[in-house]
Amino acid sequence: MVKIIAIVGMPGSGKSLVASYLRNNGFPIFHFGEIIIREVEKRGLSITPHNEQMVREEMRRNQGMDVCAQMSLPLIKAKLLEHQVVIIDGLYSFSEYKTIKKEFNDELLVLGIFTPKAIRYERLALRQERPLTPREAELRDFREIEIIEKGGPIAIADLIIINDGSQFELHEKIENILTKISHKMPPVICKR
Repeated sequence: MVKIIAIVGMPGSGKSLVASYLRNNGFPIFHFGEIIIREVEKRGLSITPHNEQMVREEMRRNQGMDVCAQMSLPLIKAKLLEHQVVIIDGLYSFSEYKTIKKEFNDELLVLGIFTPKAIRYERLALRQERPLTPREAELRDFREIEIIEKGGPIAIADLIIINDGSQFELHEKIENILTKISHKMPPVICKR
């Protein structure tokens, strides 16, 4: 049975839209980023992209690339006591993937969201919160692939959604995926 669905993808691919859609359809969401936010707050720093990046990179340097996964395991297991399936939004590094895979094995399904670079960069430039120029988006891509190991979980995804159309089309694709994997999920979830 699938108990964990991890959403992976590059910036601007639509991971948050997928997570939001699943949340609105009754799935609990766990954000790996919560670990970083808590650490930023613990240090008395403001919650900013710069501070989050600084803390995330320092934690990974000092405690390993899978630090967020290691710290998240007890929290994910606690959620599984209350829910049959948990969605992970923000599985970034290949090391995090290996830690979660080792713990949950066949109960983990990685859902990759792929969007062509030009469309992602356009979306990132238009978003309300933290818009990026095409050059900033490209630098972020490189940093996330080279420093964060982000390409690994995307490359090894069990299923891929190509998100190159409207939000309505994305929702249809999510429903198709849920139908496709329904035989692997607990019956209560499938009857949503």
